[in-house]
Amino acid sequence: MSTTETDASNAIDNLAHTRVEDCYQCGKCSAGCPMAEHMDLLPNQLIRLIQMDRLDKAVRSEAIWQCVSCLTCSTRCPKSVDCAAILDALRQMSIQRDCVSPRHRRTVLFQRAFLDNIRRNGRLRELELVGEFKMRGFFSDRSVALLLKDAMLGPKMLKRRKLHLWSRRVKDRGVVRRIFERCESPDGDYSSE
Repeated sequence: MSTTETDASNAIDNLAHTRVEDCYQCGKCSAGCPMAEHMDLLPNQLIRLIQMDRLDKAVRSEAIWQCVSCLTCSTRCPKSVDCAAILDALRQMSIQRDCVSPRHRRTVLFQRAFLDNIRRNGRLRELELVGEFKMRGFFSDRSVALLLKDAMLGPKMLKRRKLHLWSRRVKDRGVVRRIFERCESPDGDYSSE
């Protein structure tokens, strides 16, 4: 491989903590994927795009958003290439490059609201999450319908005790903060406390 051909592989290798170049295209990852029939590109095809330095096409793929992170692809790989981590890395790069399709922007909004909620509270505070997600969606789509879409589910969930009005924050949110800092650190060092 030339230097330019390894640029995409190196970027993904660093994010996914795996070696894309080890994949020899056996197709076991795609054969075991429960979502393969819904994907525009199969997992092994995405890996091949990365190997060919076609990261631009890989991060724009619908397939990265169809992945349900079941890890079947990673466990089936005879070369221990962590395919699921590669798809995670592609989603992350898609967000960073602002090339998420409009169809999946609400997924990204929800993920951000969810992680911000955990970061602030140390655990999920459901009503706060719903409010934050609805407001982010409203300001990005300017849709009043989105604000009111699930309003009638609230009373039903409360009645069945599936929605908690208030939950306590974790006492030592510093631990949670350090976990986030470690995950977001550029060196990706997860090993030390």
